[in-house]
Amino acid sequence: MKQAACRRVLLGPALVYLLELLGTASNIDDAMPSLRQLQYFVALSETGHFRLAAEKAGVSQPTLSAQLLALERHLGVQLVERNRTPVILTSAGERILPIARRVAAAVYEIHGCAQDHRQDMSGVVRLGLPATIGPYLLPALLPVLHKKYPLLRLHVRENLPEVLPQALASGVHDLLIIPLPVRGEDFTTAQIFREPLFLAVAADHAFAAKDAITPSELVGQSVLALETGHALRQQVHGICQEYGANMLYDYEGTSLNTLLQMVAMGLGITFLPGLFVKKEIPAESGVKILKLSGKPIQRTIGLVWRNSSSSADTFDRIAIHLREAVRENFPDFMLLDG
Repeated sequence: MKQAACRRVLLGPALVYLLELLGTASNIDDAMPSLRQLQYFVALSETGHFRLAAEKAGVSQPTLSAQLLALERHLGVQLVERNRTPVILTSAGERILPIARRVAAAVYEIHGCAQDHRQDMSGVVRLGLPATIGPYLLPALLPVLHKKYPLLRLHVRENLPEVLPQALASGVHDLLIIPLPVRGEDFTTAQIFREPLFLAVAADHAFAAKDAITPSELVGQSVLALETGHALRQQVHGICQEYGANMLYDYEGTSLNTLLQMVAMGLGITFLPGLFVKKEIPAESGVKILKLSGKPIQRTIGLVWRNSSSSADTFDRIAIHLREAVRENFPDFMLLDG
């Protein structure tokens, strides 16, 4: 299985992406950029500053500037506007950037193939996930992984769910923990668990005297949600439409804690994910947590990675440990297999 993945990386994406980047250049040797030049260009696009990009790449600023200039000369186009802070990509730079990222990711996976054959469950996994999941789930998972696989290191970055799949496709991340479904023929998905959603109301709200309400009681209620970009916002919007509640577009939360404070102040009610409810809400929050009777409201959480990844076996094993962490820390959540 690993050998097949290696062949896909070596003969597929790397070659295709390099040829796409070089286009119809008449002299490939003269036009060929180096991997290091592409990495410097990607670092500059991510930091927006030559000094920060040099620090990220572990080189001096003059070295990075000289290599980027050499890359532009190789390609015959200007990639960035140098007199702007933060640095702005030219139209050519914008077009070439995702290809450069894919080339860098393909080479990274080549190293991953070799590493998998040298030693199992080692190296760096770049994990992406939303802020509605990471702080509440990872403390149950990371210590277990570190104890069992001390040579495996997870580099964790949070981002909005709507941008995480593209970041995975372009090689910014190797693995996602994310609400499902995630669309894409190039992705492998492993369902892990179903996370319940709970209704949160202010302590002085009429619902606060109850432990559960019926869906019909949501009619006409003002419901708060997270800002655009969160999968949870889309789900809450669907709940409002289904049960006749009014979603408040003028008041949006930037985080789950912000939503909690807005509810406590009586601006509206909201739906909060079970991970947050179980780990973060103190008794003195000024908020009452309720269940919605009848049909359960929940979201499916899973792992997603690229089909071409050489680390599929590692990700399968992480999935096993993630299910076990959920079983031990959130025993009322429904576990899923596959």
